[in-house]
Amino acid sequence: MIKDILLEQIEGAITELYSVENQQIQFQKTNKDFDGDVTVVVFPLLRVSKKSPEETAKDIGNYLKENTKEVVGFNVVKGFLNLEIDQDFWFNEFLDVYKIPDYGIIKPDQYSPTYLVEYSSPNTNKPLHLGHIRNILLGYSVSKIIQASGRNVRKVQIINNRGIHICKSMVAWKDYGNGETPKSTGLKGDHFVGKYYVEYDKQHKKQVADLIASGIEKSQAERKTPIFLKAQEMLRSWELRESHTIALWEEMNSWVYEGFDVTYKRLGVDFDKNYYESDTYLLGKDVVKIGLDNNIFYKKKDGSVWIDLSDEGLDEKIILRSDGTAVYMTQDIGTAIQRHDDFNFSNMIYTVGNEQDYHFKVLFLILNKLGCSWAQNCYHLSYGMVDLPSGKMKSREGTVVDADDLITEMVSTSRNIANDLGKLDGMTSLEADELYERVGMGALKYFILKVDPKKNMLFDPEESVDFNGNTGPFIQYAYARIQSLKRKFNAELTIPKKVLLHEKEKQIIKQVLDFPDIIQQAANNYSPALVANYIYELVKDYNNYYQSIPILNAESDQLIHFRLALSLKVAEVIKNSMSLLGIKVPDKM
Repeated sequence: MIKDILLEQIEGAITELYSVENQQIQFQKTNKDFDGDVTVVVFPLLRVSKKSPEETAKDIGNYLKENTKEVVGFNVVKGFLNLEIDQDFWFNEFLDVYKIPDYGIIKPDQYSPTYLVEYSSPNTNKPLHLGHIRNILLGYSVSKIIQASGRNVRKVQIINNRGIHICKSMVAWKDYGNGETPKSTGLKGDHFVGKYYVEYDKQHKKQVADLIASGIEKSQAERKTPIFLKAQEMLRSWELRESHTIALWEEMNSWVYEGFDVTYKRLGVDFDKNYYESDTYLLGKDVVKIGLDNNIFYKKKDGSVWIDLSDEGLDEKIILRSDGTAVYMTQDIGTAIQRHDDFNFSNMIYTVGNEQDYHFKVLFLILNKLGCSWAQNCYHLSYGMVDLPSGKMKSREGTVVDADDLITEMVSTSRNIANDLGKLDGMTSLEADELYERVGMGALKYFILKVDPKKNMLFDPEESVDFNGNTGPFIQYAYARIQSLKRKFNAELTIPKKVLLHEKEKQIIKQVLDFPDIIQQAANNYSPALVANYIYELVKDYNNYYQSIPILNAESDQLIHFRLALSLKVAEVIKNSMSLLGIKVPDKM
């Protein structure tokens, strides 16, 4: 790599010019407004050169030009040394990477560290919604990127399948369902159960209004409605493991699991292991004794167990209620330890919205205090809210933006746009349906993943399916274009040993060479946005090249073969980049 060559040469320059060794050398991309391929930041070197930034840059530039065959010229802009690299170097670099299949992707082996990635983690009282989609796409993409960076990955979710909210759906179905099932109604299982969660809320509100009318205060009325009392009683029955309640709970949850699986399959995601809250809610209670014995936790007079984190700038946190029942924190401590026992991971990433930032700060601190050395390698992938132009979501009232409905809308939108643009010529109906699915899902995934996870975002379905601009279809179309070139060429490709590079070709080669670094950066920052925006810039430059430079009509066979080879390598990078985002690319479009 050019930076490795330059690093050695610049260190030699500093030693010779200023009689010092082992200085920090900083590189950055050359500003597009200036000539050059690599920029050296000179400011950190001024303390050894004892000269102005411009003089220092000129000293090093002249040395490199005289002593480094790869450097053919330079210019100085204040404290920045812009180096021009011999075009033969870029061509030879391309020849090297062209021969490497799946360039930039490192396959992990049995000795590679294991990363555990948690995502999705739904409740079984309602279907997946738009917020879940961002969570799922983020978590799945991060897991693929980490794996491509050379680490082993295990994907998990915890399904929240117990508690009062689950009992609310159960009570509503028991009282108002008249024995109907997903099969008898033709409804998807999670939608079916979600319907009864909405029904519970509707009935509860009616009963609250009746109680208020009878003279009871609202705060009291909300906890005294017949339907709420039934839900509480059902929860008690579940905790006592009464057979009739457990049977109903298992049946309704099974409907939901089947529904979730359909959505996961449509989104193209999977898991290596499912954890269930019904199995994990008691985990962590044994850890409490260890924490008490080691004065990590303390007990209050009422018997409740707490931890004081005021020395760390936080507050007191309850670990165990006075009646001995666990809280979410207890459960999360136990589940984390259980997962480490299951997978012996080196790092764990929780994909959870930013409303839980404080919770994870506390969790990681507690785990660390309990002697879990791996806790320092736990990370909360905190993401912002996602809304539609129509506004925010409220699942309890049934106004949630349903994941399945959104997916269907995306595919339908892609169908309409593809038809309008006449992109279906010569396709069978089966090929066309596959294209609609790939474009619609590609649009959805790319639009969400191109945004920095930490930022709130507005998802616009129409904008996301645009074939122009920073969208999934724009990138997919570039890939299909290159496949069309390949089909038209229809001959054996022989790459020449030397060609004179066009400036646009040099730029594309440099971008392709950046791909391994992008994967590593995205993995280290848990950010699919870095991959998404990298591939957009590459495609934008390639499209400009495609439209302005003849490829199959170039003036010589050598140029035709080289330009097609360059195009095919770009296509490979597009395909692999999009795969890291969970997106498939079409051969025809």
